[in-house]
Amino acid sequence: MVFMVFEKAGSSTDALPPLPREETPLLGKATQLSSQSKTFANVFIAIVGAGVLGLPYTFKKTGWVFGVLMILAVSLSTYHCMMLLVYTRRKLESKQGFSKINSFGDLGYSVCGSFGRIAVDVMIVLSQAGFCVSYLMFIANTMAYVFNSSVPTVLGLRAKAFYIWAGFPFQLGLNSIPTLTHLAPISIFADVVDIGAMGIVMVEDVVMFTKHQQPNLLAFGGLNVLLYGLGVAIYAYEGVGVVLPLESEARDKEKFGRVLGLSMIFISLMYILFGVLGYFAFGDETKDIITTNLGYGLLSNLVQLGLCINLYFTFPLMMNPVYEVFERRFFEGRYCVWQRWLVVLLVSLVALSIPNFADFLSLVGSSVCVLLGFVLPSLFHLIVFKEERGYRGLLLDAVILIVGLIIAISGTWSSVMQIFAVRT
Repeated sequence: MVFMVFEKAGSSTDALPPLPREETPLLGKATQLSSQSKTFANVFIAIVGAGVLGLPYTFKKTGWVFGVLMILAVSLSTYHCMMLLVYTRRKLESKQGFSKINSFGDLGYSVCGSFGRIAVDVMIVLSQAGFCVSYLMFIANTMAYVFNSSVPTVLGLRAKAFYIWAGFPFQLGLNSIPTLTHLAPISIFADVVDIGAMGIVMVEDVVMFTKHQQPNLLAFGGLNVLLYGLGVAIYAYEGVGVVLPLESEARDKEKFGRVLGLSMIFISLMYILFGVLGYFAFGDETKDIITTNLGYGLLSNLVQLGLCINLYFTFPLMMNPVYEVFERRFFEGRYCVWQRWLVVLLVSLVALSIPNFADFLSLVGSSVCVLLGFVLPSLFHLIVFKEERGYRGLLLDAVILIVGLIIAISGTWSSVMQIFAVRT
């Protein structure tokens, strides 16, 4: 039976367990429903992250026309799969007496039982931790570029390793904070800095392009870089895990799809502009982190330090779903500080071992982000609606599911080979 894991609200056997759930790291618990403008802003904050900084380098490898088409395709597919989650949740909750579904993990449990929740939990942990690894890589590489470009070591350590370990004790303190409420003002400040810094980067790109127009800009890079580009593009749309909490908090739920669509259009146009301008400005010299192309100077250093501040204080927010999964599964939902410290240590060690920022974005995007963003939403939707949808609808879900699995397997392999190629 499709819904055998469900019981009426009065049952105590198979109803959703009253345990802590993975929450959105940027929104916390809402006290009032969000207007359309606030929902738009929350979607922007939840999706836009460090992935955008690797887009110009990705456009260099894939070609700028291919890159634009890729961003549009990933944006449309991501929006479609986000709405699949919303439709699936609405369908299940429309059955009178069924438990409230508040998160991606709840939806997985509702559709596939404990296996569904475990699958979502694993993907949430890997994706969120992967985002934070990229944050540490960006911070360390940027600080080394700004302060140690001529001296590769600091106190006997590689500059990258020094800055990761220098910030480690402070991250332990930030990640020890049990509630996100205390970090909210810092998060808002960090997001304002992030948007301002991205705007300055694009202005600098325009100035550089008008002064030194790059010859031989690549339009199409060939199919051999398709998986690489898809991985980075998918990573850049990292907000699928928060779409259900966002829809729950929306005041006008009937218009949520339209607001989400407008948000995705705005973000996609920004991504395309950022990627194209960055590649056009520096051509073959485009680096894996575009800010390192800005050169030296007060303005450039302020932009890069601003982005570092943004990601440094976003780190504990993005790690919060990981802690909630571990505390729910292994500590009966209780706060555990040593578990948080151990996870921060593991994430830091991984960041030290990865040589290239954009290659790591492609790895995370090709693996867990594909599974979380495309495979699981299409699978859940297919299971819930298989008795009602027509042949075309079922076929579309099946195609997304199969293509997602193919991209996840082949893209992960391609990204791993790329990382090892850089090492050698």
